[in-house]
Parts: sequence; C-alpha cells; structure tokens
Amino acid sequence: MTKRQSTRSRSRATSSGPAYYHISSVARKFNIHPQTLRLYEREGLLRPSRSEGNTRLYTEEDIRQLAVILNLIRDLGVNLAGVEVVLNMRERMRQMEAQVAEFLEFIRTEFFAGKEDEFEIRRRSLVKVSASPLVKSGPDRTGRS
Repeated sequence: MTKRQSTRSRSRATSSGPAYYHISSVARKFNIHPQTLRLYEREGLLRPSRSEGNTRLYTEEDIRQLAVILNLIRDLGVNLAGVEVVLNMRERMRQMEAQVAEFLEFIRTEFFAGKEDEFEIRRRSLVKVSASPLVKSGPDRTGRS
C-alpha cells in the first residue's frame, strides 16, 4: 500500500455523514506532532469525536478549528491561554449574531406582517434627515461674518 492510499484509508466518509480523519493524518497535514493535538484536546481547544474503539476522529470542522489555532499560535504569537480567549470570543460573537438575527426576524414578523414590501423598501433606504432652515450667524470674534 502506498503512502497516498494509506492516507485515504485513514479518512472515512459516508454518503450520509461527514469525513473523519485520524490523528496521524491530521498531524501530518499540519506538520505537527500528534502529542500537540492531544494537548490541544486536553486544553479544550479541540474536541474530536471518538470511534467505538476510542480512536480520535477529526471532522472538517475540527480541521478548520485547528487551522485557526495554528494561525493564532504560529503567525500571531498567541499563547494557549490567549487562543482559548480568542476562540471563546469568536463563539460568543457567533451566538450574538444569531440572537440579533433572531430578534430582527421577530421584529419583521411582528411589526411588518403583511407589509413586507414596505419593510424591504425601508431596509434598503437611507436614513432620512429632515431639512432644517438655514440660519445666518452673526459676526465671529474677529469681526468676520
């Protein structure tokens, strides 16, 4: 079996589910030691799935998370505690965005029910500012007007 075939056999994909990758193939892909992945798991930065035999199985989402972690560590010089803070902030931002979207949907359904066209026009329009009359000011301290 070639190295390429070996890597393929380590990832599993079903037609109804996501692809899973073994720790060795993920470590090789990112050029890190498998112990580093285990450390990230102990620190709570990664949460890979487990097989029935208790083997770590990494999904595409885990791999994206690992890419973010390594970017923070390698490129930005963030330590593990800082990585945890950044990841928690990102998750909190996702939650807040979902809450805002839910709130906006509530407002749209409650206050604009049956007025979807008006809602869309208002959503696309600029903020209207009423015109105020011009007021001529008097001379300033230098005597100029």
